[in-house]
Amino acid sequence: MEYVEAPRFPEDAHPFRDLPESENDEGNYLLHRGKRSYLILNRYPYNAGHLLAIPFREVSDLSELDNGERADLMDMIVLGKEILARAIRPDGFNIGFNLGKAAGAGLPGHLHCHIVPRWEGDTNFMPVLGDTRVLPASLHAMWKRLRACCPDGAREEN
Repeated sequence: MEYVEAPRFPEDAHPFRDLPESENDEGNYLLHRGKRSYLILNRYPYNAGHLLAIPFREVSDLSELDNGERADLMDMIVLGKEILARAIRPDGFNIGFNLGKAAGAGLPGHLHCHIVPRWEGDTNFMPVLGDTRVLPASLHAMWKRLRACCPDGAREEN
């Protein structure tokens, strides 16, 4: 209920459109830019390493993407999964879209795909009884670890 009742972004906010325009990839946890989409660490992760694959163009539904955008977004999803597999070796993944507010989309006006690494036994008493999540690494440390596994990870950081 805390998540459901939490305040939402202002109607005029467009963080998924604005973040890739910044040159501060490390500060924004942006991992990789493709031709039409990008990978970023989720600031409110379900698990350590939770990524979002996001098209540059702001659309609210998969059907609004053109063929090139769909292909690039799928390639970005696959790349995100590969980066996580190399960097943190999860046992599995949850990959999917929340389409619309009722489905849990925090920013329903901008489509994004969740790539969540999973480990055997990673659901424990903390989120169930303690109403909290335990992440074994800070977002910044996780960004550095994942960035090193990106195709352009060796380039000089901003």
